Amino acid sequence: MATLQEMADQLAEDVLAAETELGDDRFYEKVAKVIMAASPTFQEAYITSVRVRLAERRGRDFLEKALAAKRGEIDEEPEAPVDFGGMGH
Repeated sequence: MATLQEMADQLAEDVLAAETELGDDRFYEKVAKVIMAASPTFQEAYITSVRVRLAERRGRDFLEKALAAKRGEIDEEPEAPVDFGGMGH
């Protein structure tokens, strides 16, 4: 049997992939509420996986836009968000 984190990560991947088809970019929150009723531990692992995946998407989008600007494919360089957690230090 898969570990808790592996199961939570797979569910996060599946839910985020389904959001476009469902037309609901916050559907993952609804799933989290369903999970919470059954297992707070699993819900925490699931939310962590969702957040990591969403952060990776944002980082990758920023990278792709920065490279496109450098290559002259787009006119404007993307702006990095304001540092909101001391991570830029």
